[in-house]
Amino acid sequence: MRIADAASIEDLARLARKRLPRIVFDYLEGGSEDEVTLRANRTAFARVCLVPEVLTGHSRRDLRATLLGQQFALPVLIGPTGLSGIFWPDADVALARAAASVGAGFVLSTPANTAIERVAAACPGTIWFQLYPWGERAHWLRLIERAGACGVRTLIVTVDSLVAGKRERDLRNRFAHEVRYTPRAIWDGLTHPRWLATVWLRRGVPHFENISEFLPPGADARTLAEFTRARRNAGFSWSDLGWIREHWSGPLIVKGILTAADAARAADAGVNGVVVSNHGGRQLDGAQATLDALPAVAAKAGHALTVLVDGGIRRGSDVVKAIALGARGVLLGRATLYGLAAGGEAGVARALVILRDEIERVLALIGCATIADVSARHVEVAGAHTLRTRTGCGADE
Repeated sequence: MRIADAASIEDLARLARKRLPRIVFDYLEGGSEDEVTLRANRTAFARVCLVPEVLTGHSRRDLRATLLGQQFALPVLIGPTGLSGIFWPDADVALARAAASVGAGFVLSTPANTAIERVAAACPGTIWFQLYPWGERAHWLRLIERAGACGVRTLIVTVDSLVAGKRERDLRNRFAHEVRYTPRAIWDGLTHPRWLATVWLRRGVPHFENISEFLPPGADARTLAEFTRARRNAGFSWSDLGWIREHWSGPLIVKGILTAADAARAADAGVNGVVVSNHGGRQLDGAQATLDALPAVAAKAGHALTVLVDGGIRRGSDVVKAIALGARGVLLGRATLYGLAAGGEAGVARALVILRDEIERVLALIGCATIADVSARHVEVAGAHTLRTRTGCGADE
């Protein structure tokens, strides 16, 4: 199957699985421990039914969304993902350019394999920056100053990864932000020659370019990987977030919120938005699915916070369901990484076009002219007897 023939995100996932070594695909696909939360993120969407309104007379659909003062052609951003360079050369640039090609947003991760300056110079679209509060405050300040100097207006601070999740696929593969040259890993690479030629032989070991300046000159990939493991800052607190708020003048988002109480604390800390996220099921196994957590968070946030959500999004209908339950937009992770791993920028663009077309089709079939028209009346949630408000669907208010 060619990239252009992919009809769904699952088609791209199959192409990615075929092209990548098993060790690398496991890093993309896997979650923590028993992967209960990883699966729950997907199955939560199956419990939400769409409720169409017919004969509304709308012949055109408008997918545009304004998020924190910036307008996007559709309510979608490619979320922050680290070590994407292991899937495709110049992966971060490919992701950013593909997002720009359809008017979606892109969030560059702290452990990206391309420096923020180079991504910003290569991409004409909207770029946000995601900060892991690793190391010292001086490191955080340096990163957000670099982001601001590149024209980034919105900063996302990820708070659900202060301790590494137990990702057992990676443990079994002896993969920890670096590839160790075991006989199995070498054989895995040799039996996937397309990946070996385009990634490893062409570019070599990808580096975390945004944090390399914090290490001694000439630090190798293993030293960089060790930094990401040893400097996670498990003691990061609301007061630290307040310090970042003082030093970042633009919109500030906290990623990793799953409860209404923490959404309220974020608002009190001067945050502008939250991402309802469990890190794609890669951190706390047994955590609530993000779609299940969304209504209560959105109800508590009200108009004080812009609420985004990620986790398990594979269809345009998933995006519409998330918006009906209170999100203003979604962040994509694996969906666009499948496209990246299958075919680079063209694969990412294909993933976004698939989702865009599906969103537009769903809007037509449920009777909405614009994405802003989507509300709680367009969904029924299994086990929920009432749909009270757009942001309080089935949630305690």
